[in-house]
Order: sequence, then C-alpha cells, then structure tokens
Amino acid sequence: MSDLIRQEITAAATPIVVKVGTRVLTHDNGRLNEDRIASLADQINWIVESGRKVLVISSGAVGAGMSTMGLQQRPTDLSQLQAIAAIGQTKLIEAYDLTFHRHGHHAAQVLLTAGDLHHRTSYLNVRNTLLSLLDLATIPIVNENDTVAVDELMTTFGDNDRLAALVTNLIQAPLLVILSDVDGLYDGPPNQAGTSLISTVTTIDDRILSYAQTTTGGLGKGGMASKLQAAKMATLAGENVILANGHTPDILRRIADGEEVGTAFLAAGKTVSPWKRWIGFSANPQGQLTLDAGACEAVVRQGRSLLAIGILKVHGRFEKGDVVSICDEAGQEMARGLTNYSEPELQRIKGIRSEHIQKTLGHCLYDEIVHRDNLVLTQSE
Repeated sequence: MSDLIRQEITAAATPIVVKVGTRVLTHDNGRLNEDRIASLADQINWIVESGRKVLVISSGAVGAGMSTMGLQQRPTDLSQLQAIAAIGQTKLIEAYDLTFHRHGHHAAQVLLTAGDLHHRTSYLNVRNTLLSLLDLATIPIVNENDTVAVDELMTTFGDNDRLAALVTNLIQAPLLVILSDVDGLYDGPPNQAGTSLISTVTTIDDRILSYAQTTTGGLGKGGMASKLQAAKMATLAGENVILANGHTPDILRRIADGEEVGTAFLAAGKTVSPWKRWIGFSANPQGQLTLDAGACEAVVRQGRSLLAIGILKVHGRFEKGDVVSICDEAGQEMARGLTNYSEPELQRIKGIRSEHIQKTLGHCLYDEIVHRDNLVLTQSE
C-alpha cells in the first residue's frame, strides 16, 4: 500500500524541489563534501533526464566558506559571517555546476531574502524567474542571501527548511524532498529501543509535532521541528513532502522511483491557488485578530468569511489590504487573510453586527472584515 502511495506521489511529479541540509553537504570538520555534492548532482541529472524538472534549495555556503578560509568555528560577528557566506556561495555553486556541466546542464544561482517573497510584485518576479530557469532546462540552486539578510531587520527565512516550503508553494511543485542526516521522522528518540520510523503521515497534528527532536550544535540551523513546520506549510497548500537521509546512497533515485524510504507527508486537501499561497504562507502578517468560538467555527469549519461581530481583540498596526493573522482565544493561529479595514477602524467595529458598521464608521464598503476569497487556513481542519 505504501509503495503504491509513493509511486503515485513521485511518478509524474514535476517540478520537484530538493532541499539539501548543511549536515548532508559537509564533513564533520565543516569542510564541503564535494563527493557528496557530485553524487547528488548525478542523481538530480538522472531525474532531469527522465523528463522532470528539479529545483534545489541548498545550504552549505557558510560551511563551504569556512573550509575555504581554514576556519574551525562558525563566526559570531555578523559582517564576518556574511563575508564567509559570500566566499562559500561561489564554491558551493561551482561544485554543483561542475557535475551538471558534465551532463550538458547548468546550475543557476538564485539568492533570496524573505522580503523578496513578502511583497506581491517581487513574489511574482521571483516566481517567473524560477519558472523560466526551469523551462531553460537549467537546475536553479536557491539559497538565502546571507550576505545581506540580517536577523535584526527580520529579513531572514530562519532556516532553509522554511525557504524550501515557500519556494515549493511559490512554483506549485507537487513534491518537496528534504534531505537531512536522519532517516525520517521517528515516534521517539531515533537511538532509543522501541522507536520506529514513521513511513507515512496524513495529518501534521500536535501528536506528530511532539515527535520533533531538537538538533543542536554543528553547522545546521534547522532541527526536526523546522522540517515538520516546512512539511506542514507545503502540505496545507496541497503538496507532498518526503523527508529522508541524504547520506543514503542513491537516495534521490530511490525516491524518484517511488521506493518506500524516509517519511512521506501527504497533501492535506486540494491544491491552493497561487493568490492564496502568497496570502497564507509568504506575506508577513502585519497584525492579529482574536476571534470568539463562534467565529472560529464559522471560518474554519463552515468556510465562511470573517465578520466584525466575531472579533474579540485587535493587535498591531495595519492598513486596509494588509495580511493579518487570525487566531483563536488561546492565541493559536488558524488562518491568514487580507483585511478590508485598518486597525483603527477595527478597534471601533470589533464585536458589532455588520449592519451597524455604517453608523459607527460613517461608511461601510464591506460587510466582511476578511472575505473568504482572501482567506487561507493555516491549520488542518
């Protein structure tokens, strides 16, 4: 049964997004493992030759820069860290392109910051560029632009797992493969007796999230928790995700052939439109709306628009047309959407019936605070 599911997922999947983590691409001493990159590049070429398109999200720039400059520890100074990433990025792309070139293909470097996907216009520009590169039969190698992204300005993706999910949603890739240094998701500590590898996950709920084991040390930024969040983001948009061990020989070939390796996270419902993908997963919320139980039921279970009467609290500073986070009374985000009213207006009309908006504000352009067409669930129903 599982093999049939895998074959159905992978048989016609194109494009495929492959995310490769730092621990897959580097030796224990932090130096770039060029043999590993060559092996993965050979497998990617095999997939491309089968008629499918592949886009790679690759970590490893900082590790490659460290090995190039002979550093034994990751720099802590921001400017030095960004300089090392710039040095390493060249070496990383060169390693991929060397193998691709032998097969008649080319790597295309694409560096992104979170802001590139937050704003609608740049979001579409990035999408068009990536799709054009795939049409040219190149293999885009995407990474966060560590040379300009800074945590203080909140322009980082946080880790390449999230970037991989965002790019998967951006180009509507039906399959995201995340290669790490673990065989998949386990129902407990991987080295503990009695722990089992989970082959298939149909819903990423609190039970599944509880299996995350935090990764510390080394060069990688994302542990299992970030991989599960990435899988959740992609599956909510209607895509499938496979988490597997990048150290396993021929892992990409085996996945592309539909073998039961790693953990498969199945798409949660229908494919989400590009417009709603941007609202729900790429644009940064500028505020938060807290709903009562009745409104939560209407929005999540009944598929209705959000009305003012169901809003208990309004947080943040935002204008009409901004993306807002829609939460329950416990603060758990359920959805995101484009607001038809600004924060000052919502502070005045929260909790009232739609027919009273005109009297309160002096105008009523919309009965809905967030229309269903501009609302995306960010939690499984």
